[in-house]
Amino acid sequence: MVSGRLTEKNGYYYIVLSYKGPDGKRVQKWQGTGLPVKGNKKKADELLRQARRSFAPPAPTRTSDLSSDMLFSDYMLYWLKIIRSSVEQTTWSGYCFNVNNHIVPYFEPTGITLGGLQARHIQSFYLHELETLKATSVIRLHANMHKALKYAVKRDLIPGNPVDKVERPKPQKYMASFYTAQEMEELFQAARGHRLELIIQFAAFYGLRRGEVIGLRWEAVDFEAGTFTIRHTVTSANVEGKHILIQADRAKTKSSLRTLPLVAGFAQRLRDLKAQQEYNEKLCGNCYNRKYKGYLFVDEMGNLILPNTVTEGFAKMVKDNGLRHIRFHDLRHSCASLLLKQGVPMKQIQEWLGHSDISTTANIYAHLDSQSKQLSAAAMEKALALPEELPQGRW
Repeated sequence: MVSGRLTEKNGYYYIVLSYKGPDGKRVQKWQGTGLPVKGNKKKADELLRQARRSFAPPAPTRTSDLSSDMLFSDYMLYWLKIIRSSVEQTTWSGYCFNVNNHIVPYFEPTGITLGGLQARHIQSFYLHELETLKATSVIRLHANMHKALKYAVKRDLIPGNPVDKVERPKPQKYMASFYTAQEMEELFQAARGHRLELIIQFAAFYGLRRGEVIGLRWEAVDFEAGTFTIRHTVTSANVEGKHILIQADRAKTKSSLRTLPLVAGFAQRLRDLKAQQEYNEKLCGNCYNRKYKGYLFVDEMGNLILPNTVTEGFAKMVKDNGLRHIRFHDLRHSCASLLLKQGVPMKQIQEWLGHSDISTTANIYAHLDSQSKQLSAAAMEKALALPEELPQGRW
């Protein structure tokens, strides 16, 4: 309901309604009551209440063309169409989620235009979102809006990017969850005979991302050389309300493209898996799905094991067996933790996991690096001897 007040002019009551216009500035609208001031205060108050209750501020004219006068919410939806062909589908899907589920629902009712958007509006949006979202999620909204408004600056729609003037939330330090060696053994025992058994073993032993392990194909396995290569991924995304599978002949980053040793235990497991798949294909005949024939992880009918199947199946298996709850991705963190405890240098762990920068590895796992701390403590003991006994009467 808009704000309003009564005012007197030429002996009559007038209603003055106040609301924000499309550019964010206050607008006043005058309405005559036809009531003389003398003896009509109660009637005028009632007309004011009715006027405030029924009045709806005019919405800015919607336009399909880019302009500074268009609603900011409309601009964000238009921007999604502009960038669709220039970004990965998974990236575009993430932008769509942010815009449709958070940015548009907040800004559309405000009537704020692209040209009228100010830093204070964005800051208020962040504070509103922080009531229900974590800081990391609001930081993604911040990055999303910055990218969109950068395009508006480039197209001379606005003179500067208002997001640059806003304090983004401080990211919370990420503490990865992980299993100990004993918990990992319990997990492997619980997974015996489960359809995700080998997927879990690969993810935990090699620290693979979900998309990397599902994306493994037979052409990437070299039994003679005793290696396999991460060069194909399978992920999923929601695009325009449809759940789609994204198969890509590229890893997440250049560093993610890596070749790892195929240890004897896994080599034998893969030979057995290949023989089982060949038997299933022969047994099922025309009913067998040959679309995913080149993949390691398919079911008895040749259907690819889907990303959501892995996530949900892993969570259910952990719960059903009374194991401590962790996510499937935390198997990757567990791998890094075990490597650190075995004294493997951080640089080698970076290469094993396929991180693009050692700082990424260090930021996530530095607090687990007890080996290097022990070496530092030993070096200090050698360099700086402590007194053998404490002074008398001191504690």
